[in-house]
Amino acid sequence: MSRTQLLDREVGQAMSALSAAAKKGLGDPVLAELVMIRASQINHCAFCLDMHVRMARKNGESEDRVQLLNAWEETEGLYSERERAALALTEAVTVLTEGFVPDEVYEQAARHFDEAGLAHLIGLISVINGWNRLMVSRRTAPGGYRP
Repeated sequence: MSRTQLLDREVGQAMSALSAAAKKGLGDPVLAELVMIRASQINHCAFCLDMHVRMARKNGESEDRVQLLNAWEETEGLYSERERAALALTEAVTVLTEGFVPDEVYEQAARHFDEAGLAHLIGLISVINGWNRLMVSRRTAPGGYRP
């Protein structure tokens, strides 16, 4: 079965603009990459994983934190409370098994992010989930991205 590798130019530009705005508004490029890696792990998006791991390393992220991200809840002291709140929100927004983000997860994130920061974080989580779905549905192979 063949899959299209074509991504509509306008769709790609709009998604890229949303990604850039959310990252800029969040104001923390390392946290942004951690969020995008975690969502991509959950969604099994090899292309996005490859891309965002490379970008995290370029932004100075440590190998330990990248390698242990899939088990962040078990790694006491490796991620800050703010990062842990963002990762919990990432998981809740990415996997809406109950149809909504649990109040306690949202409230925890709201303790670490002001209203604008929380809006940008949710925007970033939403756009990486969109990118994951675009890449996974087209079976886009990893390895093509170079920072």
